[in-house]
Amino acid sequence: MTGSSGGGIRFCGRAWLFGPDISTDMLSPGQYVHDPPEVRLRHVLEPARPEFASQVRPGDIVVAAANFGCGSSRESAPQHLKDLGVAVVLADSLARIFARNAIALGLPALSCPGVSTAVRDQEIVEVDVEAGEVVVGEGRTVLRADRIPEPMLDVLRLGGIEPLLAALAAGRR
Repeated sequence: MTGSSGGGIRFCGRAWLFGPDISTDMLSPGQYVHDPPEVRLRHVLEPARPEFASQVRPGDIVVAAANFGCGSSRESAPQHLKDLGVAVVLADSLARIFARNAIALGLPALSCPGVSTAVRDQEIVEVDVEAGEVVVGEGRTVLRADRIPEPMLDVLRLGGIEPLLAALAAGRR
């Protein structure tokens, strides 16, 4: 379940667990850069979990150890996750440029120390992005994520930087 009206930005989904140092090249492999989008999406996270791209479902949550999104600044890395339906990324720590790109595209990405050891693969995880709260396994564990600054929450509430700029241009913000 997702939502951003009334009750804040919240998600509940199945976790896909990854180890440390997941690079932008694993998220958006360079050898497919000139292929059509449907081909590129089939190879997302292939080196880490070959089944991910074919089995991830809308609303699922990526959970990873430290340094998620390291490497280059390619915007296609978070975009591919969003295009596959990933609702939110949680990691023990995030590469700063990946986190910024993700939020600019409307994909919540939160640093949550200890999340990779608290979550089991395929377990249900609830995330309250605005409160910085992560609930694992039907309330079994509650973790605190780093809070996202309010201006970046505004970007997420509107679905990314482009919708925010359109709202500003139209005088709706």
